[in-house]
Amino acid sequence: MYTTINKYLSLVKFAHTIFAMPFALIGYCMAVTIGGGAFNWLTFGLVILCMVFARSAAMAFNRWLDVDIDKLNPRTAKREIPAGIISKKNAMAFIIANCVLFVATTWFINPICFFLSPVALLVVLGYSYTKRFTALCHMVLGVGLSLAPIGAYLAVTGQFALLPVLVSCLVLCWVSGFDIIYSLQDEDFDKSQHLNSIPAWLGLRGALHFSEVLHVIAAGLVITIGIYGHFHWLYWIGAAVFMIMLVSQHMLVKPHDLSRINIMFMTTNGIASVVFAVFAIADMLVLA
Repeated sequence: MYTTINKYLSLVKFAHTIFAMPFALIGYCMAVTIGGGAFNWLTFGLVILCMVFARSAAMAFNRWLDVDIDKLNPRTAKREIPAGIISKKNAMAFIIANCVLFVATTWFINPICFFLSPVALLVVLGYSYTKRFTALCHMVLGVGLSLAPIGAYLAVTGQFALLPVLVSCLVLCWVSGFDIIYSLQDEDFDKSQHLNSIPAWLGLRGALHFSEVLHVIAAGLVITIGIYGHFHWLYWIGAAVFMIMLVSQHMLVKPHDLSRINIMFMTTNGIASVVFAVFAIADMLVLA
């Protein structure tokens, strides 16, 4: 059983939950401290479950759909499905189960989350098709992860608000930017397979510039959120760390040196999301 669980955790890259989960917690905390919602442990737990189910379905579906592509790419050939560790049939059963659990969980939250759950699934599952027809596939991935804070806010309040939408826009630009950098290592492969990506479209230097623009916008949104939300000094500490991590990504990865992409991908972005969330949430809880 333990080995089977590990296989599926590896399939969905469970450790990468560190990117979106902290922003879901920010959205939840905003709903309680700023949006006038009431804290409820059951709702909090359901939000966490929604995150896990939706993300697991999306990641597994991406691996299921791309199995033939992954077999051809030396970087991805050892993934669970192309390597035969998990069969396509079992992977699809896992995907369906997570989709059903996601929708069922939203039913226990509130009507708006339940009615919007198919839309959320359409976005996070639909991303996997986008590399087949648009270089802006990275942006669609960003949209998928950006649903976390606004979804958590909706779970508590049942309504939209500008502040969590701004946080979602921040996530969109941040994730899209670092995904472009991560995809630099597949530029040649994408071209050979006629797959679309920003690096395949603009080349290494152009892709890095595109990513820089997105991260400048992300930094601007961090500042805008702090001002609009009337945050205090704890928030600004987290914001400073987040922006330093944005800059460090572009110092670590250069067109002539992609050797530190994995450090950029997990370490700098993991630090950015966790530290920013900790200080933003502490600001809302302690200094509100």
